[in-house]
Amino acid sequence: MSQPNTTAPRTPWLRPMVARDPAEPHRAATPLELLFDLCFVVAVAQVGAQLHHALSSDHASTGVVSYLMVFFAIWWAWMGFTWFASAYDIDDVPYRLTTFVQITGILILAAGVPRAFTEHDFTLPVIGYVIMRTGLVSQWLRAAHSRPQGRATALRYAVGTVVIQCAWIGWLFVPHAWQTGAFVVLGLLDVCVPIWSEAAGQTPWHPHHIAERYSLFTLIVLGESVLAATLAVQQAIDLRETPLALFSVAGGGLLIVFSIWWLYFAKPAAQFLTSNRAGIPWGYGHYLIFASAAAVGAGLAVNIDYATHHAHVSHTVAGAAVTVPVAVFLLVLYVLHIRPHHVPLAHNLLSPAAVALVLAVTFTGIPVLATGLILAALVAASVVISRPAA
Repeated sequence: MSQPNTTAPRTPWLRPMVARDPAEPHRAATPLELLFDLCFVVAVAQVGAQLHHALSSDHASTGVVSYLMVFFAIWWAWMGFTWFASAYDIDDVPYRLTTFVQITGILILAAGVPRAFTEHDFTLPVIGYVIMRTGLVSQWLRAAHSRPQGRATALRYAVGTVVIQCAWIGWLFVPHAWQTGAFVVLGLLDVCVPIWSEAAGQTPWHPHHIAERYSLFTLIVLGESVLAATLAVQQAIDLRETPLALFSVAGGGLLIVFSIWWLYFAKPAAQFLTSNRAGIPWGYGHYLIFASAAAVGAGLAVNIDYATHHAHVSHTVAGAAVTVPVAVFLLVLYVLHIRPHHVPLAHNLLSPAAVALVLAVTFTGIPVLATGLILAALVAASVVISRPAA
C-alpha cells in the first residue's frame, strides 16, 4: 500500500513574475507579508515614542514636523511593497530575498528615527528608505521582464522610483532652512510616480487583499495606543497615591482604542475599490488615518506624563495631543469609509458632529475621558442607525 505524501510544498527557486488574478478567491495576507508588517511595528513604535517625547518637552512645532516627515517615509515604503505584492507576489526565492532587503531597509530607517527628531539628522532614515525602494525597483524590473502586457507600467514604476531616490539622496545636502519645503516637493513627486505609471495600464491588484492589508496596518498603529493605555494602568497601580487624572487617561484611552477599532472595521472597503480612480485616493488618504491613529498613542503618553507631573506643557496642549489626532482620524475615516457607502443623512451627520465635539473637549478638565465617551457614543449611535428594520 502506498503511503500518503505528507511532504510540505517546497518554495520554488525561480518563477516567471506573472500577475496574480485580481479576482482570485480567498486571497489573504501571506506569512511573508505578516513578517514585513511585524518589522514595521519597530519603526512605528520609534516614531511614536519620539513624538511623545517632543510633545512632553514642549517641542511640538519641530516634533510634529519631524513626525510627519518620518511617518511619510514609513507609510510610503509600506505602500510600495503592499500594492506590488497584491499584484505580483509569486513567493519564489528571489522574491523572498528581495523582500528581506526591503525589511532591512525599514529597520535601518527605524534606527535613525531618534536622530531625526533630536538632531534633525535624516541620514539613516534616508539610507533605509532608499534601500527599501531600491529593492522594490528590482521587483518592478522582474515584472517588466516577465509580463509583456504590463511592461510599460512596470518600467515607469522602476524609472520613476530610481529618479526620486536619487533626489532623496540629494535632499540630504539641502541647507537645513530649505529641507522642509524640499521634502514636501519630493514627497509630492514620489506619490505621483504611481499615478504616472498607472496611466500606462492598471496594475492587477486585488481589492479584498488590499483592504485586508490596510486593516492589518491599522491594527499595528492602534497598538501604540494600546501600549500607552497599558502604561497608564501600570503607573496607576505602581504609584502609592494615584492621581485621579491617571485613571481618567487610562479609561478614556481604552474607550478611544476600542471605538477607533470599531469604527474602522464597521464598513468593508473592498466593495468600492473597483478601479485606480477609487483605489488611489483611498490608499493615499490612509496616510492621515495611519499617522493620526499612531499619534493618538503618543498623545495618551503625553497625558500620562502630565498626570504624573512629568510633562512641561499646559493642560490644553496635553489634551490637544489626543483630541487633534482623534479628530483627524474621524474626519478622514468619514471621507474614505463612510461616505462611499451612501449611508443615510443621519449617519453622515454623526462623524462631523463628533469631530466638533472632540475638538471642543480639548479645553475641558478631562479631555481624554471626554473624547473616549464621545467616540463610544458615536459607535452606539452608528450601531442603532445601521440596525436593519424589523
